[in-house]
Amino acid sequence: MFRMPRAATAAAATALVATVLGAAPATTAAPDADPLQRRFAAAAAEFGVPEDLLLALAYQQTRWESHGGAPSTTGNYGVTGLTRVDPAAVPAGADGPQLHTLDAAAALIGRPAGELAVDPAQNLRGAAALLAHYQRESGRAVGGDPGDWYRAVARFGGNARGPFADRVFATLRTGAERTTADGRHVRLAPSPALRVDRPADTPDTAGPRGATAAADCPAGLDCDFRPAAYALTDPADPTSYGNYTEADRPADGQRIRYVVLHDTEGGYDGSLATFRNPKSQASAHYLVRSSDGHVTQLVDNRDVAWHAGNKTFNMHGIGIEHEGYAFPKDRPTWYSEQLYQSSAALVRHLAARYGIPLDREHVLGHDDVPGPVQANVAGMHWDPGTFWDWAHYLELLGAPLPGPAGPPAVGDTVVVSPAFDTNRPAVNGTSDRPENFVYLRTGPSPDAPLLNGGTRDAADWRDKAVTGARYVVAEVAGDWTAVWYDGQKAWFANPGGSAAVRDPRPGRTVLTPRPGAASIPVYGRAYPEAAAYRDHPSIPVQQVVPLSATVPAGQAYPAADPEPVRGDFYYARNIDGDAPEDRTLVVGCDTYYPIRYNHRLAYLKSTDVQGGSAAPACAGN
Repeated sequence: MFRMPRAATAAAATALVATVLGAAPATTAAPDADPLQRRFAAAAAEFGVPEDLLLALAYQQTRWESHGGAPSTTGNYGVTGLTRVDPAAVPAGADGPQLHTLDAAAALIGRPAGELAVDPAQNLRGAAALLAHYQRESGRAVGGDPGDWYRAVARFGGNARGPFADRVFATLRTGAERTTADGRHVRLAPSPALRVDRPADTPDTAGPRGATAAADCPAGLDCDFRPAAYALTDPADPTSYGNYTEADRPADGQRIRYVVLHDTEGGYDGSLATFRNPKSQASAHYLVRSSDGHVTQLVDNRDVAWHAGNKTFNMHGIGIEHEGYAFPKDRPTWYSEQLYQSSAALVRHLAARYGIPLDREHVLGHDDVPGPVQANVAGMHWDPGTFWDWAHYLELLGAPLPGPAGPPAVGDTVVVSPAFDTNRPAVNGTSDRPENFVYLRTGPSPDAPLLNGGTRDAADWRDKAVTGARYVVAEVAGDWTAVWYDGQKAWFANPGGSAAVRDPRPGRTVLTPRPGAASIPVYGRAYPEAAAYRDHPSIPVQQVVPLSATVPAGQAYPAADPEPVRGDFYYARNIDGDAPEDRTLVVGCDTYYPIRYNHRLAYLKSTDVQGGSAAPACAGN
């Protein structure tokens, strides 16, 4: 996450005036169906839109969530994700009808735009009217087969390239069913035999297109390559470059082990401009646009982007920025479904390419990355924020959280897994909404103080355990569970194992301090020992300095990997790589286990722990 001026959503937009006269097929929802299901049927019938198509479109926009009328981080409203964005919030030339569909839909049905934002019935009517309007403008009749509506759906999604429309029709084929955060149960029956009239002039998202050929993206993802800055900020100083480090990962020994998710704290275009300015001294490998899920690659994955605030995680990670905000202070409260879908498709691709495990010790938020040294701990970023839906994201990755398994026992490894839609702990500065964490306390009581003197601020990660994190159970008291966290017991309400479930994966490595040690040090980065630099006289020795944290005797922490990793440091001094020993990887004999220490990951030296495998042989330095 990098900080830039916030773009506010606002009320101004250009209204589209048109008359929609649709055929009215019979409503198909059963009389005893959920009220929201009946509203879909009524809106579809009124404007001649196939009901299943409207259901699939809304599912791809919001998964049928209304979010209480609050906008997304980039200006989507209501169950169908209609848009309203202030023209002043986007760069000149970037504004267009796709950013003002809320007002266009409101004009079509003769209702105030504000009503469509908060009333699901009117939102559905407006979306159906707008979709029918697009269908007519494409030269097609309303009604009929859903497969004839491809052009209208693509236009609704704001991207003629087709990813949104392709996902809508994929949902029609597979079907969907879920209960929303406000308790509405909606079902879309599968139509596996559906045939789609995909126009021949629609660009194929299954392969390279122009600049896409340079981007490392999966087939089917709308993706391009727009390079981040690689330039000097002072022409007289060859070390004054930004915004990334040239390398040859993983061939040069820098294995890619992590994906780190960020949010931009600004719009797509402004974020792109920031990464293309070398004075920013920041970059990411990818940037995902919220409105349509478009992906832009900025840094070749062989190179080291500057995104995590921790050199170890930069060296061994791929950074993905998402258009949005970790904690919007006015209205936006949720990330778009298209952003989730594209990001997950990209991460699945990267995980397969580089052998990255699809779990929360390897697919990280910036809030999971530790401060490299103690002085950096307090200032570490905490995006993508407490309302990033990790449970949904893991499902999209094909690695869902484990199911309920009853109350845990002491010594079990558990995965934090509160039900996102119904998990609504109070957070300062925002109204009631789903959150991705549980509060941690000093004792088994709701009246016990929050851990570490923590607060209810979203940015205060000291007292929070986030979805997907794994810990070892230290104690159980009734409906309360304590885990080893930050060198102490951390308590949270866990009735019946509803907030944290046993990790069902066999053979997981759990680490404890070596025998005889009262405590062992914790590290924020995995650097090599001083002796590793002996053959590299031009490379400054990087000090191996622990954090102030420790693991006391008797405590246990799950290892993120079954084998320890060698400490390493990539030296890159000049922009052209022409300094003595430039672009050299120093690898040590000391090995480290990454663990989930508190909210964030950390490292333990393998010589300090028991429970792991023997450190690999090292020839010495």
